[in-house]
Amino acid sequence: MTLSDRLSERVRSGDPVALATVIEGEGVGNHLLIIPGEDSDGSLGHPDLDRVVHRDGLAELEAGRSGIRTYGPEGQTTPEDLEGTPTVRVFVESWAPPPQMWIFGAVDFTAALARVAKILGYRVLVCDAREIFATGRRFPMADEVRVTWPSPVFDERGETLGPRDAVCILTHDPKFDVPAVQGALATRVGYIGVMGSRTTHERRLERLAEAGITSNEELERLMSPIGLDLGARTPEETAISICAEIIANRTGRTASRLRSGSGPIHP
Repeated sequence: MTLSDRLSERVRSGDPVALATVIEGEGVGNHLLIIPGEDSDGSLGHPDLDRVVHRDGLAELEAGRSGIRTYGPEGQTTPEDLEGTPTVRVFVESWAPPPQMWIFGAVDFTAALARVAKILGYRVLVCDAREIFATGRRFPMADEVRVTWPSPVFDERGETLGPRDAVCILTHDPKFDVPAVQGALATRVGYIGVMGSRTTHERRLERLAEAGITSNEELERLMSPIGLDLGARTPEETAISICAEIIANRTGRTASRLRSGSGPIHP
């Protein structure tokens, strides 16, 4: 099967795929097909360039974005490495819907989290059963605001959630957060974060047990208390800690300081 055939097949099936094309510099017109979980197909002219563009192409797919990037002929990316080196401009075109973030609870933290999520390329849905709080005026950065309980949202669209997506439950109301957790656990969503202290989460686990959720495998999917331990205090700082945990969860990396490690930053 040719590169073009593989691309067409992925696009028709709705499966994520990206095509990197050299648009300026040595090798104009060269292509590299990027498919998550598979080796790339084609070449942009150098193995190291292919490796770096494959990595960056996967990141663009994660965010559902397309764009132009500049490299050295052997994949150099930093300004000091590019200085005095002929550059190659590569257009990475992605065929993938943006990842989704569903936020349950129209609280103070929701607006900050929705803003950070939009910067990261998420399509953001905010849901709360209280009509007075769940309004487009309060959350203009959200792509969609739903005034409803969690269960109808999961019943209607839960099958659309996958490993790239996130569900964040920011309410402490058991009438709302328990069905939200139940709905999220029934999907393939890659991240489920639930706000609250350790004590609050212990009480939540008791309520989930009463609702029939006792499997350790299921409960291990819950990130609660939500976020990484960055010392966050404000809604904005908390939003960053949540998104940092989502990224670490997606990439399988621990949140250690880069300067404390060794070896390459990117695997």
